[in-house]
Amino acid sequence: MTIAPRLVTEFVPCLPEYWDEARNDLVKRDRILRRIIPKHPGVSLVSRGEPFITLARSITGQQISVRAAETIWGRVVASTPRLTPGSFLRTGPERLTDCGLSRRKAEYILDLATKFKQRAVHPQLWASMSDEEVIAELIQIRGIGRWTAEMFLIFNLLRPNVLPLDDVGLVKAISQHYFSGEPVSRSEAREVADNWAPWRTVATWYLWRSLDPVPVEY
Repeated sequence: MTIAPRLVTEFVPCLPEYWDEARNDLVKRDRILRRIIPKHPGVSLVSRGEPFITLARSITGQQISVRAAETIWGRVVASTPRLTPGSFLRTGPERLTDCGLSRRKAEYILDLATKFKQRAVHPQLWASMSDEEVIAELIQIRGIGRWTAEMFLIFNLLRPNVLPLDDVGLVKAISQHYFSGEPVSRSEAREVADNWAPWRTVATWYLWRSLDPVPVEY
């Protein structure tokens, strides 16, 4: 899970205020993270604060490799004058599919743009809602399932305790580091992650880094 092209917006990157506390706590309590975390100094989860872009990038990355998502999103950025709902709607489905998006993903992103443009969603309320409340609202949007909603919680709202068990990269890292590469069930992954609370987002981020050192930015 990584995104290479660096998106330029008017938003100043926001670092989680809890990051150092979480790192220190996880290093003390988890033998695997005690080894992984020191290998990645000076980097952390970063939010750029734009809900529409976070969700559009998450849709782009659904069910494809990280590198493919990187490439496609870079083309989208290059072909769309401004990364706003209105600009995406003017770009249209043909140009989006020319960037490498499937027709269905192009439809999902344009539907998302329409909902933001018409104010059918209320991102100004999401920061005050619980994780599950945000997920329940987001999955009502076409093309957004629980994984995409959890990526939004992590990369936009910077929630500290999200555990995306549907994420292939996280499950792969848990298998590699905690089960010697053996297949891992959801219950086994959840049991490992119980030791990370209330910092499961941070543990997940560092396990992603153990597979790919380039930080994700949605």
